Amino acid sequence: MTAFSFARFVAVLVKEFIQMRRDRITFGMMIGLPIIQLLLFGYAINSDPRYLPTLVEMNDDGPLVRAVLAGMETSTYFDFQGTVEGTAAGERALRRGDANFVVVIPHDFERDVMRGFKPEILVAADATDPTAIGGAVAAMNGIIEGAVRQTLTGPLSSLAGTAQPFSVVVHREYNPEGSTSTNIVPGLLAIILSMTMVMITAVAIVKESERGTMEMLISTPVRPFEVMLGKILPYVLVGYVQTLVFVTAAAALFAVPFDGSMLAFFIGFNLFILDNLALGFLISTAARNQMQAMQLSFFTILPSVLLSGFMFPFAGMPEWAQAIGSAVPATHFIRLVRKVMLKGAEVPDVSGEFLALTVILVVITFIAMLRYRQTLD
Repeated sequence: MTAFSFARFVAVLVKEFIQMRRDRITFGMMIGLPIIQLLLFGYAINSDPRYLPTLVEMNDDGPLVRAVLAGMETSTYFDFQGTVEGTAAGERALRRGDANFVVVIPHDFERDVMRGFKPEILVAADATDPTAIGGAVAAMNGIIEGAVRQTLTGPLSSLAGTAQPFSVVVHREYNPEGSTSTNIVPGLLAIILSMTMVMITAVAIVKESERGTMEMLISTPVRPFEVMLGKILPYVLVGYVQTLVFVTAAAALFAVPFDGSMLAFFIGFNLFILDNLALGFLISTAARNQMQAMQLSFFTILPSVLLSGFMFPFAGMPEWAQAIGSAVPATHFIRLVRKVMLKGAEVPDVSGEFLALTVILVVITFIAMLRYRQTLD
């Protein structure tokens, strides 16, 4: 027997290409994953978000106020979506995530400027994600200078002098120190649960199919929903343990606060765990072996990390990327966790996230049961 046979080498090579062609999921992952990463990083990811939702509390109205607000909107960092009445309404909008900024124009602002009292405009900013508001806050000095040059002309130009006739005070709420860990750690819970719950469920069910035990279930009168429910519920306990360890470590190691409703958090993470377990069950209906189940599980992690607002500001993504991100369970759970832990949110404040997680759960469950029935056939 010769040391090397070109014919044998070609036979093995051809065999591998044939096997690769048969394993369409693996081949699709090798080709599709780099393309998706290129598109997401090239088009969807933006660390300098623009057009952030902004509300105004108008306690005075005049040419200088209008010039300041026009300058803020022209900068493209701020997207004014209406007004609020009173401090409580502004705080509620920030807590619910309806706005990233609330601009408070004080009473008698124009009069105080004319009298040289140097009044202050308050900008309350949602600092749970410091990256999202960094560019907007940095642009404020230029906006003020432009408004002063535009409005205080002629006899009023002496008011500008060498110093600004008024100032803007930025109040960074919920994360005044701008700590990265305060923003990242709560969102990390969503990523950890996504990675483990989806993969554990998918691999465990596919393993049973490979061993033949799933065929025994198919031959019984057990219905698809009963199989699905019985398979995913044991892993809920795993999610409970992970969440308990995570929340304890977040408080002990990183001093991440937990200021909100425990009930809201409890409902939210249960819905999120069920979403991921149902997704794992759905993957198991498409995968033919454990390797494919792991590959498809990893594939679902990519949008959870990149399109959920975990690493990059959600508001900075284009609309098409936000639409895709809104269909990802991690997006809504990250919002829920940050609202509850950092903003002190109660159940009504996160009702929108509850609804989104429930809708996603229903859709995934419906598709999974259809796929499971097809597997039975």
